[in-house]
Amino acid sequence: MAEQRRDQRDPGEDRTPSAEETRAWEALVVTARRTVADGLVVGTSGNVSVRVGDTVLVTPSGVPYDRLAPHDITGVGLDGRQVLGTLVPTSELPMHLAVYRATDARAVVHTHAVHATAVSTLVTELPSVHYMTSALGGPVRVAPYATYGTQELAENTLHALTDRTGCLLQNHGTLTYGTTLDQAYDRTAQLEWMCRLWLTASSVPGRTPTLLTDDQVAEAGERMRGYGQKG
Repeated sequence: MAEQRRDQRDPGEDRTPSAEETRAWEALVVTARRTVADGLVVGTSGNVSVRVGDTVLVTPSGVPYDRLAPHDITGVGLDGRQVLGTLVPTSELPMHLAVYRATDARAVVHTHAVHATAVSTLVTELPSVHYMTSALGGPVRVAPYATYGTQELAENTLHALTDRTGCLLQNHGTLTYGTTLDQAYDRTAQLEWMCRLWLTASSVPGRTPTLLTDDQVAEAGERMRGYGQKG
């Protein structure tokens, strides 16, 4: 697939990336490749971004992740103006920027994960089948369908993300965010796993999965605040 490049360059587009931006781009590429290796996307579907100051580094449109190199760094300002590189940013840029403008996100991961996308066609909210629901802020909502790359989709996504760090996109996929690329990616993986769990449990004939109450999810969330190593 031929690389897409901008026909007109914005002022400052060819500036040299900072050391921090270079490191962030390397981490972004690693994360993007993980989405393919773990089966969360196929080909060039899905996209990843990370914020460094007021610059958002983002995967370019239509470029296989295994071909991304240091000189392919692609960055835009919060207003969408390209400030780094010449490759065309992902078509889902409006959705990424909307999340950065409205939340404390420092990284965003969007995938077309199979089980999560399947769930997005069945319900308006993922049932609380596991306490990891709390890791995303509560029951995961489904953003109503809108054409990819549109402002309408960006707005629908923000509504679904209210008090949440992840959501499903109807007939489309997933979006999660975090304070780091690792956190955003982990939330995506957990969301896909929960969707697979619910689909598996609900497919047993004559049986209905037990669900956690809001209080149980909230209690788990409180305990998870102290999870992991300290110091």
